[in-house]
Amino acid sequence: MIQNFTGEKNVFFCGVFDGQGPSGHKVARHVCDALPLKLSKMHQLQHRHRGGAKKDSDKDNCHKQWETDLIKAFEELNEDLIMEESLDSYCSGATAVTLVKQDHHLIISNLGDSRAILATRDNRNQLIPVQLTVDLKPSVQSEAERIEKHSGMVFAMEIEPNVPQIWMLDQDCPGLAMSRAFGDFCLKDNGLISTPQIFYRTLTPKDEFIVWDVLSNNEVIQIVSSVKRQSIAAKVLVYYAVQAWRTKYPGSKVNDCAVICLFLKKRPPPTANSTSGALSDVSMQTASIVDAPDPQGKKTGEGETVINFEIVVDHKTLEEVSRANAYKRSRLGNFSRHKTYGDSGGGTRC
Repeated sequence: MIQNFTGEKNVFFCGVFDGQGPSGHKVARHVCDALPLKLSKMHQLQHRHRGGAKKDSDKDNCHKQWETDLIKAFEELNEDLIMEESLDSYCSGATAVTLVKQDHHLIISNLGDSRAILATRDNRNQLIPVQLTVDLKPSVQSEAERIEKHSGMVFAMEIEPNVPQIWMLDQDCPGLAMSRAFGDFCLKDNGLISTPQIFYRTLTPKDEFIVWDVLSNNEVIQIVSSVKRQSIAAKVLVYYAVQAWRTKYPGSKVNDCAVICLFLKKRPPPTANSTSGALSDVSMQTASIVDAPDPQGKKTGEGETVINFEIVVDHKTLEEVSRANAYKRSRLGNFSRHKTYGDSGGGTRC
């Protein structure tokens, strides 16, 4: 998470960048480093041209200004990738889901199949999930139509019949499971684009936290909200995600799991009726894959995995990981910007 983003107080930036392909981890790392810097400079420049901060409090102005800057930054960065000789982005790329929080404004950008979920409270004060982004996959009709219009093909392999992918015309490659991404220039003439979808939301006092994450939206918010300490929420969520993946795909390796939990409120000390908190109190926790025992979960309907919430999380393992990460941070020093790279794949967060 980057605090005081663009040099302004109460402006935060964070995101998840998931690489795919042989050099996907390198592309994701490059995007994680370059995108915030490019977006910050671009927004500061346009901000001065637009006459200062007073207009930014207006909902429509805030949304439109950030939307313009985000789309331009994404597309320019994608063009820059072509010039990076150290990166092989022809058959490798990265997805991205980012969030800018400016006061009570949330601006979310999504490029690919990562997801951002908001946990908010309904009229009965029960936590419910609100999906902030759309999974941009070839299975989405409008995405498939664009791909086919540009001579790309969309179909699923026999071994994964529920996963439509993009293929080059008359070639059995590359089989990309998302319809928008950085890089992967082998498909740029076949409908793969680097233009993000932008979403806007005004925060309310009922909004609790945001999660980037094979779990359903309801499972995610149940797990995060049940954790006693916010500092281990991301690790616990990854723990359950690994178990869900092993249950759903027993013959496959565990896919990259990269999670950010962005808490919009400081959790008050446990009391019977304590639900207050300030929206300006923002904290973030991140985690990547944690070794987990064989799953105790079970599957129900097609594509739905139900976690057995009676599973006891191995807190000793999680505490050991936490201590190891604390030691690593002490060796590297404290920075206002925190980045973590997944050891076993292309999942990158900042």
